[in-house]
Amino acid sequence: MRDLTNSNIARQNILNNRFAIEKIQEYIGLPGMLFEGEYKFTIQMVADFYDIDERTVKRYLEKYDQELKHNGYILSRGKRLKELKLQFGHVINVPSKTTQLGLFNFRAFLNLGMLLAESDNAKLLRSKMLDIVIETINEKTGGGTKYINRKDSDYLPTAIRESKYRKEFTSALNRYVDMGNYKYSLFTDRIYHCIFKENAKEYKQILKLETKDNARDTMYAEILNLIASFETGIAFELEKHSKQKGRKLHQKEVDDIFKYFSEHPLQRPHIEDARTKMASRDLHFRDAFHKKLEQYIQSISPADFERFLGEQSVDFEQQLEEAKDVFKRLKDAE
Repeated sequence: MRDLTNSNIARQNILNNRFAIEKIQEYIGLPGMLFEGEYKFTIQMVADFYDIDERTVKRYLEKYDQELKHNGYILSRGKRLKELKLQFGHVINVPSKTTQLGLFNFRAFLNLGMLLAESDNAKLLRSKMLDIVIETINEKTGGGTKYINRKDSDYLPTAIRESKYRKEFTSALNRYVDMGNYKYSLFTDRIYHCIFKENAKEYKQILKLETKDNARDTMYAEILNLIASFETGIAFELEKHSKQKGRKLHQKEVDDIFKYFSEHPLQRPHIEDARTKMASRDLHFRDAFHKKLEQYIQSISPADFERFLGEQSVDFEQQLEEAKDVFKRLKDAE
């Protein structure tokens, strides 16, 4: 997340975080032209702020054309340009024969600042941006991101369901696998490795968890859903193969079941989606880098920022209180 000039993903993570953008905009206090509901800045305004010439701005516009347009840079023409001239002609001072005018919105203005290598002002701004992003995430999560996964309204219902499938899985290991108690940790780690290429110990080290911490308490709902899918699917396969052979299964036979299940084409899109979400969210929200999932890292979507930091996020303690009846029914059913 640190080297903004060289990482499109790091840049986009900031630009998709509206909470951080609002604080950065407040911090800079840059006056612009309020046009069509957002502040706009001409190439000259942007060049003046970053203390560079217009040719440098245009060079970056040419080199990073798609990225800057994606984040709000436009060419104003026709009726839109006419209206802009009527409102801000005294500010922009463009020749009357001008048929198009490049305009940055605030996101595109920041986007350029993340790219500019020649500007000391841009370098200072990049440093402050990163501070504000960290401050915003900590503020929204109450000071820590270890359990940011619990801000998702889907987390608790998913965790409750997953615990049921976990029991099915451990019961199947007990009934159909001819090994000692080591089999429970061995094949739990095997599930983790199939899904996100790490065992429990590696996962805890990456997230800097304590030995006493339960790894699943920090996992996102989508990861828990996929773990549950593996648990119930493999439990079914263990029972089926054991009954076919008329005996308990040996480790090699269980290994073959895992290999078949994890490599089945039906699992591939779910596994890739889980890896992408874990690697991307953990890197940005938790500053936790999953080396084995590096190829899956993408930028965080605006929807995910709303999900974990915005109005869609929920208070976990409140969720627990509201779920008391569910826990009671589960306990009574045991």
